[in-house]
Formats: sequence, C-alpha cells, structure tokens
Amino acid sequence: MKHFEELNLATPLRNGLNDLGFTTMTPIQEQAFPVILSGKDMIGIAQTGTGKTLGYMLPLLHELKYADTLDPRMLILVPTRELVVQVVEQIEAYAAYINVRVLGVYGGTNINTQKKAVTDGVDIIVATPGRLYDLIVAQTVRLKNCKKVVIDEVDVMLDLGFRFQLTNIFDHLPLKRQNIMFSATMTDQIEDFIKSYFFNPEKVSVAVSGTRLENIEQTCYPVENFYTKANLLMDLLTDEEEFKKSACFCR
Repeated sequence: MKHFEELNLATPLRNGLNDLGFTTMTPIQEQAFPVILSGKDMIGIAQTGTGKTLGYMLPLLHELKYADTLDPRMLILVPTRELVVQVVEQIEAYAAYINVRVLGVYGGTNINTQKKAVTDGVDIIVATPGRLYDLIVAQTVRLKNCKKVVIDEVDVMLDLGFRFQLTNIFDHLPLKRQNIMFSATMTDQIEDFIKSYFFNPEKVSVAVSGTRLENIEQTCYPVENFYTKANLLMDLLTDEEEFKKSACFCR
C-alpha cells in the first residue's frame, strides 16, 4: 500500500491531507494518480466508497496552477445535487491550504444566484448535467478554458436520462482537454460515449464491473407491490439504532 508522502506533493496539498488524517492510498487512488498526472484520458471502474473522489482530485489539484481568469478551468460532473454538495465539501477539505475557488451548481435552487456565483469567478465547477446545461444555454458558463473534465458515476447519469445534456456539454468544451470518467459498471451506452469523446483512454479498474464492495452488506426484501414497499421502508427507517444515517435511491 503506497503512502501519500511518497508522491512528492506540494506542501499546501500535503498539509490538507495531513489535517484529514490520510496516510495510505486506496487501490484506485494509487492506480489513477500516475495516469491522470500524465495527462491521458482515463476510464476508472470503481464503486462508491473506494476513495475515487480523492483519486481524481489529488493529481488534478497537484497540477492546478494559479490563473487570473473568471472562467472555470476544471469541470466535475456528478448525477445528483447530493453528490455535488459532497464533492464540493471534499475538494474544499483537500484544498484547504490552496487558493482555489470551488462552486457547486445543481437544480432545485435559484438559478440566478448560481449565475451570479459563476460570473464572480470560479476555478473548479462541480455540477449536475441538467443545471450546467441550463447555465450554458443562458450563456453564463463559458467552458473555453476548461481543460480537465471528470464525469463521476456516469452509469447513474445515463440511467437518469442525461445523455442529451452530456452530449451538448461536451460539444461546448475545448477540443484539447483531458477526459476522466468513473463508473461502477460498463455498458454499451457508456462505450458509445467513450468512443465519441475520449482519445485513446487508459483503463484503471479495481474490481470487475458491477462487483460490490467487500465492506458493504446487501440485503433484499421481496415485496408484493408499491404500498408494501413504502410501508416496509417506513418501518425500517423508524429503527434509529440500526439506521442512524440513511439514503434512499429511486428512479
């Protein structure tokens, strides 16, 4: 297992990791670091819980230099507003000693507030495809300086029907850029997207596509209909000892 101190990171970035108590790298972090640092396009097969956010942000922050521009230079796309908030918090923690402006944009909130935040200047924008597309159409976000693009949990994005927005977002990006993609599974739809927008990507995989994490226990409850499902869910969530923190995923 490789240690972060072996990477010869810049002092401010190393201080941020020390504050978080990070010492050793996970497999996806160790494998992704040299590939992303090389500037190559990369496809990562990794599930949530493997440390992939730090896996792609560590080399990107290590290479990020100061630039006097208002437009974003790095784009992180995630499928849900909850993930936008989570990723922004993580980036701010990693970059606690770095002068970098991070902004999260997602639907369900006042778009005018987000427009102003974008025009005030941002280095890294973390967004859901739908809201970012709205901001592009409104000519608020300009991606001409965005040379680093990460699509996290692309399988979930495509399942949610964001193919149209993703395609249009990529059409507004500069031709010379580094593309980084993470997914827990690899489908024909994802393969088609890779062929359209990635250039000779290197694949990094820490598990067979679709494999569950060893530290996650899965349980299935067969139910007769929607009402039974809803009642069972409510019954489970009332057990605050067993379910202290819960997230419910649905179509």
